[in-house]
Amino acid sequence: MRVDVNGTRLWFDVDGSELVPDGPAMRQRPTVVLVHGGPGSWDHSYLKPHFARLAGAAQVVYLDLRDHGRSARHDPERWRFEECADDLRAFCDALGIERPVVLGHSMGGWIVALYGARHPGHAGVLILQSTMARFDLDRLVDGFRRMAGDEVAELARRDYGGEAVSDEEWGRVFAAFGPSVPNVAELARRVRNDALGPHGMRLMAELDIVGQLDRITCPTLVCVGSLDPVTPVAAAREIVDTLPTGLGRLEVIDGAGHFPWLDRPDAYWSVVSGFVTRVQDHADLGS
Repeated sequence: MRVDVNGTRLWFDVDGSELVPDGPAMRQRPTVVLVHGGPGSWDHSYLKPHFARLAGAAQVVYLDLRDHGRSARHDPERWRFEECADDLRAFCDALGIERPVVLGHSMGGWIVALYGARHPGHAGVLILQSTMARFDLDRLVDGFRRMAGDEVAELARRDYGGEAVSDEEWGRVFAAFGPSVPNVAELARRVRNDALGPHGMRLMAELDIVGQLDRITCPTLVCVGSLDPVTPVAAAREIVDTLPTGLGRLEVIDGAGHFPWLDRPDAYWSVVSGFVTRVQDHADLGS
């Protein structure tokens, strides 16, 4: 399905119902909007079928960001994280999704954080998964060194520092993202926009939204794998420490990397589903 919002056309898909029969009434469930990573090389597809598990407690909406996946393409040099954050509000408003639970993974996490900061009061809850609010190349390289040693750490420094690496070299870096990473079939499902990649990576290298996090007004779960080299525990803790007092909750999934639902599914879904269920138990999603 597609919807025109904010000067672009966004593709989305849905698992589960917003309204479910409950005796003589129809009960409203939370809507979880999922925001994928990137830039350019990812879309919603790697979140399927894993996040369908949330459909037992909520309606689940998979979204391809502008210039990603099956959504409309534009001049890649004009793409901005902030515009994607504004798209989230426009998307929810167009579909009548009120007080959404918005979950962003990796790059999607800082777009979701920007959405929360730029549109306070719009979301009911934010879930920032395996993400950061400030790019720190040295911190990232140290993470890869802990996971895979000096050679892979140097490859990560070159790649994230803007130097070219071969496909084989990148494969070694990607394999160190955690104990498990999306497999060949899952990666093949993506609709890539490689033209966006270089510009998006330059923007990532400049990322620092720490000073905007105090504008977020809703409860925010910050979840990270203990072995994640890309967005390590220190990056997650930085987010929680910067959020307004009482809003942030840090959950570290022991033994998991950048894709914790692959590494420790029981522990991961216990945390995330439990958080969404607690939201469901409140008439006001922001309480």
